[in-house]
Amino acid sequence: MAKMEFAEFPHNHGIGAIDRVLTDVVDELQAQAEHLATPLRKTFTGHPLPSRTEVVQMVELLRAVIFPGYVGSRDVTEESLGYHMGAALHRAAIIMIDEIHRGLCFACEREKGDRVPEQCLGQAKQITEQFLRRLPELRRLLALDAVASYEGDPAAPSPSEAIFCYPGVLALTCHRIAHELQRLGVPLIPRMITEHAHSLTGIDIHPGARIGESLFIDHGTGVVIGETSVIGNRVKIYQGVTLGAKSFPLDDDGNPIKGIDRHPVIEDHVTIYSGATILGRVTIGNGAVIGGNVWLTRDVPPGAKISQSKPTTERFENGGGI
Repeated sequence: MAKMEFAEFPHNHGIGAIDRVLTDVVDELQAQAEHLATPLRKTFTGHPLPSRTEVVQMVELLRAVIFPGYVGSRDVTEESLGYHMGAALHRAAIIMIDEIHRGLCFACEREKGDRVPEQCLGQAKQITEQFLRRLPELRRLLALDAVASYEGDPAAPSPSEAIFCYPGVLALTCHRIAHELQRLGVPLIPRMITEHAHSLTGIDIHPGARIGESLFIDHGTGVVIGETSVIGNRVKIYQGVTLGAKSFPLDDDGNPIKGIDRHPVIEDHVTIYSGATILGRVTIGNGAVIGGNVWLTRDVPPGAKISQSKPTTERFENGGGI
């Protein structure tokens, strides 16, 4: 392994010893990477990793196409709408091809017999074309999400304010973009998109979750929706709700088995109030209402109303009963 030498810092003030320390530390870090339980990267193939900055820019351009005038340029008029959408979509497509290409190359690790960069690039172009053809449907779903936020929140004066301000609409926009990319077989990029939304909104939706029409996530902080969750149409979810897994089946080597259905199924017209935790592959039936802070690990029939046990008052005298 080549030994890296550091030039002395500009305006050196007697810190040549630091240069020698840097050289030693870099050598040690390079050697250490080969022995870590989880290697930083098995091989450096010369192909750069995806860029978080570029992925976020791509999402913002797609948001400007889905909600023109609300996101991106504020100078959109009826006459200039086509120009603005075309320009944003063109730039988004260029970024998408490049970032998907990088993600595919990273995922296949380019070992002998795997795809070569040219194959990854061709696949990236095909995926981008397929995604773009799905944009009208994504826009339809997101418009319904914005209307659901307006209809579900008496404090919302219009769907426009929900688009501008509501974290649930932002998180769902990122999720629906990420879910479509994951469905098309894109590695890494979908999770980057949803984690970006998570950092902005506090809403953590795995890109694998399947979500129907007109979802309303009110307030949103602390909402967690796991990878294999299925959510139907016209569902309302309030802050602090978890749709999680109850347990993780293990393989013969003791490692969690990936990709199995382990999160809840939420049918149509369900309302889940703040702080509720629903774990495992359970089904919450059509029209059910789950009260705040409820812990559920079993199916709930359609139309049921589940709440906590009523609080009881007990008197303790002289420390008795404690």
